[in-house]
Amino acid sequence: MRQKILGFALSALLFALCPLAEAQQPKKVPRIGYMTAGFLSSTSTKEVIEAFRQGLRELGYVEGQNIVIEYRSAGGVADRFPNLAAELVQLKVDVIVVTGTPATQAAKNATKTIPIVMKNVTDPVGTGLVASLAHPGGNVTGLSNLYEDLGGKQLELLKEAFPKDLACGYPLGSS
Repeated sequence: MRQKILGFALSALLFALCPLAEAQQPKKVPRIGYMTAGFLSSTSTKEVIEAFRQGLRELGYVEGQNIVIEYRSAGGVADRFPNLAAELVQLKVDVIVVTGTPATQAAKNATKTIPIVMKNVTDPVGTGLVASLAHPGGNVTGLSNLYEDLGGKQLELLKEAFPKDLACGYPLGSS
């Protein structure tokens, strides 16, 4: 979990810094838009945000010192995502970090130019968020929790590791 959060933070940071490197202008503090479905005050949301901040700190970025994070919460109401995404676009953030399919879709609909880093999206290809998992294209990338394609491989590895079920001695997959 921690490695995923660090990878997620790194992805967001790299996307935020790409336009800055090209512009060669006076140093600008990167701004990340962070959009979540949950309540910012909930324990689980606070834990995820703190892990995100920690990942950024490990990369040398400290909120309020050399990076700004604009937080937006839908408060459990998915219909709020389009307005929240529009707010982040209007603030001209360098990257938008989102969790879940509805938030990612709203961010994608709000901008074609600001990079979007997603996590916990079940089927980004099927929902049209990305062209493919290997080559997302467009301005959306990130982590998927797409388990359908992994199920067969996981079962194959399980059978290889444990040819007989430890509980009853029958081979896995037989009745």
